[in-house]
Amino acid sequence: MDNFDTIRELRSRCGASISHCKKALEETGGDIEKALAVLRREGASIAAKKASRATHAGVVDAYVHADRRLAALIKVKCETDFVARNEEFRAFAHDLAMQAAAMDAVNVEEFLEQPFIKDPKKTVHDLVKEVIAKFGENVEVISVTRLEL
Repeated sequence: MDNFDTIRELRSRCGASISHCKKALEETGGDIEKALAVLRREGASIAAKKASRATHAGVVDAYVHADRRLAALIKVKCETDFVARNEEFRAFAHDLAMQAAAMDAVNVEEFLEQPFIKDPKKTVHDLVKEVIAKFGENVEVISVTRLEL
């Protein structure tokens, strides 16, 4: 696997920019797993820096289970309409709505601490930090509602 393919694989796994992926791979001698760890640490640092920024845009997303007896609504805010209209951001919000339907949470704080259903090695909060690092904007989960018959 040449350098470009390694960067592409790392980017597909974490969604970070090409320059961040290249830097992390250089720092770790080309080891993808170690580079992922570096990018996660950087993502947490970026998220901490962005946390105080106001969120004025966002989306509301819904997930309705196939049997139509279970549904969830999620409200996720970000800083700009540009990010709110982004398909990847909307897919992230839909994943969170699916998470809310699958794992009943009493409040947002409890929801954020749950293992993410698509990757139980990370929490929903970890996923939010990754999205903050990816888009360069503060992202907040405002409300989570689960409805069931």
